[in-house]
Amino acid sequence: MSENKKKKIWIDLDNTPHVPFFKPIIEKLEQNGIEVFITARDRFQVCELADLHGLQYRKMGHLHGKNTIFKVSAILFRALQSIPVLLKEKPDLAIAHGSRSLLISAKLLNIPSVDIFDYEHASHVPFFSPKWIIIPQAITEELVNFDKDHTFRYPGIKEDVYACKFKPNNNIIDELGIDKRKIIILVRPPAVEAHYHKHLGEELFESVLNLIINRNDTQIILLPRNGKQTNDVKEKWKNYFSSGKISIPAKAVNGLDLIWHSDLVISGGGTMNREAAALKVPVYSIFGGKIGAVDKCLSQSKRLTFLRSIDDVHSKIVLRKRSLDQKLTGINSQALSKITGKIKTILEQL
Repeated sequence: MSENKKKKIWIDLDNTPHVPFFKPIIEKLEQNGIEVFITARDRFQVCELADLHGLQYRKMGHLHGKNTIFKVSAILFRALQSIPVLLKEKPDLAIAHGSRSLLISAKLLNIPSVDIFDYEHASHVPFFSPKWIIIPQAITEELVNFDKDHTFRYPGIKEDVYACKFKPNNNIIDELGIDKRKIIILVRPPAVEAHYHKHLGEELFESVLNLIINRNDTQIILLPRNGKQTNDVKEKWKNYFSSGKISIPAKAVNGLDLIWHSDLVISGGGTMNREAAALKVPVYSIFGGKIGAVDKCLSQSKRLTFLRSIDDVHSKIVLRKRSLDQKLTGINSQALSKITGKIKTILEQL
């Protein structure tokens, strides 16, 4: 490769958490003279969030549903769909945070790939392993079966990458009709389509809502994952939606702003839990799957509380206002520089 050629990276936004995570990474890479082109999957609010964050991307693929055959077919189709684009763009390196279609198409075209992940129990596509992995330090050597020389680690959690740059926007209070006199509770249902989903998460979600909706001093902001989930909760708790007790944002919003202006967070997904932990907002996990090393560390440091039974829902959740006078201090600012530094090191090796 010519020394004067500007190197190019392909980044795939396969799920909503990838948008805020990759934005500062993309900015830092571009500041270092590296060209980045982006693909985005049209599911949940990936494209809406990418638009909100001002990212330029090529839309590719869509929601696949819960059926395993449909999931596999959609992943394979999306991988094949990307090949003509990759042949035109000719990236030197492909980077994802768990995007299976990226790993498949990169392998088929012999493009070196990097997989950044933070949950060691996620399923992987056989025969399509990345060349390098980048993981949090909490995921120790014995938890991953991968070449040590091609494994890089970073301090903290992936949410630190963008939480360290967060500046609260108070406009969201009026936009969403938040009543600051009440206890604001941000609730995220479990990801029922995910391969790691367990029915326990749904039971805990219902128990949580039934606990908090009957209090006069609470206001609930609900963040469903898709249209079907939205319709289901609106039907089941329709009286609470009509009264304004429960509301759903009409459009994609900055998740960190929502968390910051909440008094507590209860979520069935890992990312929102860890975002709250990064911002030091009280957070309770109703994730029903196998607990990963990162969340175990957050629990041990009292930054995350697990709800693993109906009894936990009633005994562990503390409903109270929190002070917003606290400063955003102590957020790890090393994760971003470490990850981008590792990517630059890999590029130099190509």
